[in-house]
Formats: sequence, structure tokens, C-alpha cells
Amino acid sequence: MPRKSTRLTFAVLATGAGVFAMLQSLIAPALPTVQHALHTSQSTATWVMTAYLLSASVFTPILGRIGDLIGKKRTLVAVLLVVLAGCLLAALAPNIGMLIVARVVQGVGGALFPLSFGIIRDEFAPSEVPGSISNLSAVIAAGGGVGIVAAGPIVSALDYRWLFWIPVAVVAATTLIALRYVPESPNRAEGKVSWLGAVLLSAWLVALLLPLSQAGTWGWGSARVLGLFAVAVVLFALWLLAEARSRSPLIDLRVMRLPAVWTTNTVALLFGAGMYALWSFLPAFVQTPSSAGYGFGASVTTSGLLMLPMLLAMFCSGILSGRLAPVVGAKALLTTGAALGAVALGFLALWHAAQWQIAVVAGVFGLGIGLAFASMANLIVGSVPPEQTGAATGMNANIRTIGGSIGAAVTSVLVTGRLQPSGLPYGSGYTHGFTLLAVLCLAAALAALLVPVRRTGRATGTARATDEPSQAGRPTAVRG
Repeated sequence: MPRKSTRLTFAVLATGAGVFAMLQSLIAPALPTVQHALHTSQSTATWVMTAYLLSASVFTPILGRIGDLIGKKRTLVAVLLVVLAGCLLAALAPNIGMLIVARVVQGVGGALFPLSFGIIRDEFAPSEVPGSISNLSAVIAAGGGVGIVAAGPIVSALDYRWLFWIPVAVVAATTLIALRYVPESPNRAEGKVSWLGAVLLSAWLVALLLPLSQAGTWGWGSARVLGLFAVAVVLFALWLLAEARSRSPLIDLRVMRLPAVWTTNTVALLFGAGMYALWSFLPAFVQTPSSAGYGFGASVTTSGLLMLPMLLAMFCSGILSGRLAPVVGAKALLTTGAALGAVALGFLALWHAAQWQIAVVAGVFGLGIGLAFASMANLIVGSVPPEQTGAATGMNANIRTIGGSIGAAVTSVLVTGRLQPSGLPYGSGYTHGFTLLAVLCLAAALAALLVPVRRTGRATGTARATDEPSQAGRPTAVRG
């Protein structure tokens, strides 16, 4: 039964998840400032982002599973305390090495996403779950946008360290409220943590994501990159074997094979590739001096403001998604969101000579992000058993991150493959990159059409899993 103070519970969950999403993008526009302030090289400074990515990828599914086993509220509070320590350490970091360590600690906060979705499913009335998940997804999506928009003004008015001091205060207050008011979820998974599965999962994720994030520096044909890709393939195969044989797998592969789950995860991979790559390269595009034949020579603050339509649109469409899902279905919203992303990126590839065009693209893409984020979360939550919610939503977030890493890496090759005598990329590099991202989002929209439709279901728009893990061979579909 749902418990009291669901509004306060939602506020706590939204604040924690929103802060983590903001930390994900907040530091990116300020990397040159950090590099100068800590007297380090550009290649070393990029580890501030890489360390965070790797840490979040490792801890998100593992702690999501731990939350399913020992209690989501208990795990949530522990994760918030770790994020608080990471923000404090980053704010005080005297050198780049300590800042990178702090970012590893902050990455543990990736588990806030699956834990929050699980608590909503356990604590809220069934009729409230779709709307609450959509609203939380909107906050998560908007949090990343807030980071891009707010970084410039914060650094200009204060100092880059305030990018971490502000989250320290917010996370500290959120932790205290969560400890006092968020109830412990009654649903617990049986079994124990498969530490072999956890180690192998962590190993293949690091072996895959590390070369993707560093290939621009190491070289795509370097022994390190090719060797790590080979290691990732071997470790992935070993992980699949270990999970299939485990009596208590970290990630139940039978659940991952449910039709609504694997199709949604495919969309997450493709759409994540387009979304995160755009977040990475659109600010760089508008900050390029017009002498390069494109770009506007915008400051960090101005480039952030050009992304403001994306922030507003993704938040509004995410909120709206919860109202539309019972009417048109999550599948239709997911397909529409991915298609809007393809339209926006196609427009960007053809027309990017004026700032208003950038703002329009950002707004349309933001609409797509809001719809896609909310729909993916609802489809996963509605398709898996309650005791698998944390692990399943954690893997969905992870797959989206893997897609983002792939998209950013390939786009980087297209953008920086040929440079002008000035050292700046040619405009054609960005055009080819934006075209590729449009194709990826179009592929995501086509993949969304494969998401099965639930023939019968509740009017709330949330489908319960009709298959337990032991029956994963039977199709589970979600109302679309």
C-alpha cells in the first residue's frame, strides 16, 4: 500500500537525482577553467569527465541491485552520503589528481536513478506511478541541461569550486530529509550479491568505455585502444556466462530478454548516442570563432543560454508525458521522442548559420529528450518484477551512457578528423557529425516501433510484468 508523504518522498528523490544529473554536465563547460586553475594539461583535465563516466557506469547497476536486496531507502541514503563526500572533496581538491578521485566518488550517485524509480514503484499508488516516473525523468533530463546552462554564470560570478559547493549544501539537506521521511520499501529480492558478476560487469564496462573516451588522445589504431576493446569482448562473454550460471545473478538475463526490455534498451543505446554527443559538441560548435567559417565565437555563458530552450522543452515534455501516456501509450511517446531528435539533428545538419536556428534545434531536441526519457523509464518499470526494478532501470541508464560514449567518440572522429591550419575543425566535420547523430536517432525511432504493445492492461498506463524471470521466454508487452 502507498504510504504517507509521497509528495515529500518525490521531492527528495527528484532533488537527489537532479543534482547527480547536473553534476554530470556541470563541469564540462568549465574544463578549460579547471585546467588553468590546477595547472594541468588538457588531456589530464578530460579525466575529470572520464573518471565520473566510468564510476557511474560501474556503480549504477550494482547498487541498483543491492538496493533491491537490502532495501532501497537504506541504499539511497548511503549513496547520498557518498555523493556528499565526493562534492566536498572536489570543492577542496588542491590538485587535479584529487579532483579526479572526487569525481570517481561522485559517480557512485548514478545509483540514485534506479533506486528512485524503485522507491516510486514500491511506495506510490499504481495510478500515480506513471506520472511520477515521467516527472522524475523530466527532472533528470532537465538536470543535465541545468548543468550546461548554469556552469558559465557560476564560474564567472564565483569560482569553479562553487560548482561543487552548491551541490554540497543541497545534497546535505536532501540526505537529512531522506533519512527522516522516505519510507523503506517493502519489496526485497531474494538471494545475495553476485560479486563475481559485479567484478566482471565492472571490468568489461571499464574496458569498453575507457578506450571510447580516450581514443581521440590515444589514437583509434593504438595498441591500447584495440587491446582494451578485445579485452572488453572477452570479459563481456565471461560475464554473460557467469550470470547465466549464477543462482543469484547481479543482472537477471532472463529479465533482460523480455521483449519490452530489450527493445527499450536498444532505443536507449541509439538515442543516448545522439543525445550525449549533441550535448558535447553543440556548445563547442557555437563557441568556435566565426573566422573558421561557422560558429559564433560565443562565450561559455552565451552557449549555455542557447541551450536554454532545450532545458525548458525537455522539462515540459517530460511532465506532459505522464499525462499523455495513459492516452496514447508509452511506446508512441518513445517513438515520437526519438523522431523529434532525428528531425532536430537533421535540421541542424542543414541549417546552422544563425543563432536562432541553434535555439530552435535545441528546443525541438529537448522535446524529444523529455518524451524519450520518461517513456523509457515507464516501459522498463512496467515490464519487470518489482524486485528487479533497481537492476533493470540501472542497466537501462547504463546502456544509454554506453550509447552516449559511442556517439561522442564517433562524432569526435568526424569533427576532428581534418583540421584547418588554425587548428579548428572544418565546418563539414560538424555537418557530417550532426548527420550521423540524426541517423542514430532515426534508428532509435524505428527500434521503438518494435516495442510490444500490451493487449490488456490498466487504464493508468502502467503495465505490470506478466512474466516472472522464470517465465522470461513468454513475451511481456507494455501498453503502447
